[in-house]
Amino acid sequence: MQIDKLRGKTLDQLFESILSLQDVEECYRFFDDLATMNEVQSLAQRLEVARMLEEGHTYQKIEADTGASTATISRVKRALNYGNDMYTEVLDRVQSYKMD
Repeated sequence: MQIDKLRGKTLDQLFESILSLQDVEECYRFFDDLATMNEVQSLAQRLEVARMLEEGHTYQKIEADTGASTATISRVKRALNYGNDMYTEVLDRVQSYKMD
């Protein structure tokens, strides 16, 4: 994993902090303090791009609907194809929560 290069105490602290959040409202408040609006929007955009790619949408449709660049779409597609399968796993979990 690429992120292994960053592995350490401070990144563990970040991830443990995220895992400690109780609900969506706490996520909004934490990320409002933690990141810029552009950073949060970029993360949300990438997840939406992944969802749309998994549904089989074209780059043109994804670009039009999300405003993501083709470079971002390609990066997300590369992660879907060659990454750790976490986009798929997380999107599946969120979908199953919505169905419950």
